[in-house]
Amino acid sequence: MIVEKVILDEHEWQRRLDPEQYRVTRSKGTERPFCGGFLGEKRSGLYLCVGCALPLFASEAKFDSGTGWPSFFRPFAEENVAERQDTSHGLRRIEILCMRCDAHLGHVFDDGPPPTGKRYCLNSAALVFRPRE
Repeated sequence: MIVEKVILDEHEWQRRLDPEQYRVTRSKGTERPFCGGFLGEKRSGLYLCVGCALPLFASEAKFDSGTGWPSFFRPFAEENVAERQDTSHGLRRIEILCMRCDAHLGHVFDDGPPPTGKRYCLNSAALVFRPRE
């Protein structure tokens, strides 16, 4: 499935997002650990991109990694999440982005639980939670 891109100029992103959402998603920021609003979220539902509402992760794949950020072992749909090499801050990591609007979401690491062994480490400011009805 092809995801249709959302392309907005920076002024429009600033208008749509609050300052923290903009810092995280458009300027590739990172929330402080243990501060994000969805870290302790336990309800069943979907986590959507704050910029474009694309479904990114489901609560069934969420786990407590102990790192201070919401963590998941797989995306809701592989085609909704892009991966890019990130060598910022002198580190070698894999950045994860929303496939539709290129919002910075966080990073993925190879130290997660079965069945994938992946840990998608996300910023709460990049997400909107939609509980299951």
